[in-house]
Amino acid sequence: MTSCTPCAPVSPSLGSFASQLDVADALLALLRDTTTEPRPDTQLEALTLAVAADLPVLLWGEPGIGKTAALTQLAAALDLPLTTVIASVHEPSDFSGLPVVGDDPAEQGVPMAPPDWAVRLVRAGRGLLFLDELSTAPPAVQAALLRLVLERRIGALRLPPEVRIVAAANPRSSAADGWELGPPLANRFVHLQWTHDHEVVVRGLGGTWPRATLPRLAPERLPEAVDRARRAVCGLLTARPRLVHQLPSSESRRGGAWPSPRSWEMTLRLIAFATASQVSRDVLSLLVRGTVGDGPGLELLASLDRMDLPDPEELLADPAGAVLPERGDLRQAVLDGVVAAVRARPEKPRWDAAWALLVRALETGAPDLVVVPATTLASLRRGEWDVPAEIEQLAGVVTLSRRADEAAGRAAAATKVRR
Repeated sequence: MTSCTPCAPVSPSLGSFASQLDVADALLALLRDTTTEPRPDTQLEALTLAVAADLPVLLWGEPGIGKTAALTQLAAALDLPLTTVIASVHEPSDFSGLPVVGDDPAEQGVPMAPPDWAVRLVRAGRGLLFLDELSTAPPAVQAALLRLVLERRIGALRLPPEVRIVAAANPRSSAADGWELGPPLANRFVHLQWTHDHEVVVRGLGGTWPRATLPRLAPERLPEAVDRARRAVCGLLTARPRLVHQLPSSESRRGGAWPSPRSWEMTLRLIAFATASQVSRDVLSLLVRGTVGDGPGLELLASLDRMDLPDPEELLADPAGAVLPERGDLRQAVLDGVVAAVRARPEKPRWDAAWALLVRALETGAPDLVVVPATTLASLRRGEWDVPAEIEQLAGVVTLSRRADEAAGRAAAATKVRR
């Protein structure tokens, strides 16, 4: 159970206040006085990595769960001036620019004047632009936001590269006069589902919030990160060309993450940043699925997992020193790959090494994972090959699995008869 640990601020003396309003202001200042602490937070890590990668992020969540507060803390932690723009209360011209007639329009044209908040951002040279209530902005305003989100242009002004863009929206069901996000605008964002964490809320109300920090990129990993990202994305799209562009059929899904050449480029960048900073797979999963959607994102994550699997030939060369994946699905894939390598080049030493690997898998993981590879490997035996001693250790597992399959088959047949 998490308990509040309030700060212990020093209270000023009562004689220093001129009025009750001054006392009220002092109390408000004490309530705003909070601190931060290092704390694992997957969604906050995903947000900061996308911000570091200079990609626009859209936080989806129900009203009142702290999206605005999270952005305020993020700006403070990154030392970026925060500029908040409520999209739904602005006109399209506030983002596309207002025409200003000069001395000679025929010669100079009519420039589009930017709003004051954009001018302040350019003067500061850096900042965090927070576009709030995006799902309550009408389609005309959403259309005007397209150039701002993608090209960072407002009228004749271009935002500096050091300005990051983050937006927030409520689902249409809980938004005031909400609209579905248009596909052109939706496809320009990394979509993150923002939820509240009970422990984070309790600690925050007690005066301590999670600390937002930019990911630490390892300079020596940058070339490897780019290569891995390109191989993963290009490999998947080569095998699955239909995933290059898939506009969803339903209006609601078009307002979220879906695959397009633009979102795949964003995904590639996120994988490179995630690899260079070695963030967790959970963080990468949020980012990838928030860019190209759940289906394509999960396929890409599976491809990345396969890329990280050990080479079957290296395992066969040194079965005693082999390190097998902990995750069951990845371990199964490795064992299947080893058996496939023996099938492609069946030799007695390789066959024996494969049995040694299966025994190692049996001793360090779930026994059922070796049943199919052991059965297949046994079928590859040549007549002159001696049966290795390791088979005795695996025979019981295979026999038990076969009995279980037979029992399941008899139960299924009995069920059909009763019907």
